Parts: sequence; structure tokens; C-alpha cells
Amino acid sequence: MGRTPAWSPELALAAFRDGVTVICELSAQFTDELWLAPTPCTEWRAIDLAGHLRCVADDYHEYLDDAPVSRLARLLATGAHADKLGRKLARQNAAELAALPDAPGPAQIAEFAESARLYGQRLPAVWDLPHHWYAGAGVSVGAMTGWVCAEWHLHAWDLARALGKDYRPASPEVLLAGWRAGVPHLPVGRLTPGSDAWRALLVASGRPPDWSPVIAQGAAGL
Repeated sequence: MGRTPAWSPELALAAFRDGVTVICELSAQFTDELWLAPTPCTEWRAIDLAGHLRCVADDYHEYLDDAPVSRLARLLATGAHADKLGRKLARQNAAELAALPDAPGPAQIAEFAESARLYGQRLPAVWDLPHHWYAGAGVSVGAMTGWVCAEWHLHAWDLARALGKDYRPASPEVLLAGWRAGVPHLPVGRLTPGSDAWRALLVASGRPPDWSPVIAQGAAGL
């Protein structure tokens, strides 16, 4: 693998748009039955993941509106261990998903895409402003965009896996740069030549790279 590129607005916004686009393209391949398929996100079916995407896109607007003192910023400012942060964010995600009105998968994805694209339009004007702090270090809006971009592409992989397919972004090294900028609480170690940046991101985000619906159904005894 070559040297990881620097994180920049141009690279970030292109990766952001690509992530939203591929989520929409993959979602269009789901049937009513497949929306009930398991995903690599523990205990979430594809329809749940669609709802989560809708929720989190709106959350990112809220965090940006309230930066640098949003509820996310207050949580991260504690400098808590990554495991504790993960548990708190998981509880928040579960509560938001439970409160979300029922809707078909395509409707949830349409709401996600509209919200996400509006968020992307806001970024250039506020790129260098502070978003939050973690362990005493400032994370700018631009750096936070690395978190957002990684989430879009990782969830695209989740949806692809639910379909029994694979997904690999065109420039995983760019997403790796964004992850390192925006997700300091889940670091990715220095990769050696020949290392796979995408596999490293899957592992850093807690995803088994070899996950498949067949494995998931077998583990559940289905």
C-alpha cells in the first residue's frame, strides 16, 4: 500500500458523495424479504440499518448546529475509553431507532439521502471550525467529516453483505486518512506495505471482514 493521502476537503467531499450514492444504489436492490435480512451490525436487520442511517444523518446536523458543545462533544470530551464510548453511542442509536416511526426501507433511505446531502452542502463553509474535543485534542468539522465518510462506506458494506455481495470503496486509503482524522478513539495502527486499508477499517470498526448472512444464520441456529 502506498502512503496514506492527507485528508482534504476535496477528497472528503468526493468520498462523502460516493458513500451516499452507493448506499442508495445498494438499497435499490433490496426486496421486501431482503429488508429483513441480517447485517454485520449486531442485532440489526437491513431495515433497521436503513432506519439508523436516517437517524444518524439527522444527528450529524444536530452536532454541527450545536458544535462545539453538542451532546456528542460533551460525551467525547470526557476522554472515556473507546469501549465505554461505544456502549453509550450504541444505547443512543438503539433508543433513536426505537423511537423512529415505522416506514419501508426505501422511504428511510430516501430520508437519509436527503438529510446527508444537505449536511454535505454545509461542510465547506465550516470546515476549519471546532467540532469537539477528545482526550484534550481538538477535532475540527473537517476532521469529523472523516468519521461521517467512514460511516457511510462501512454501512454500504453492511448493506452489500446483507445482499450476499461485497463492497469495496474506490479509495480506501482516503477513508483511512479520514478515519485517523475523525475517529481518534478507535485508532488504526501504522500499516505495512501490502496491508489492506479497507480490511483495517473494517476491523477497527468492529466488523468481521469475512461476515456473511450464511454465517450469521448458522450462528443463530436458523
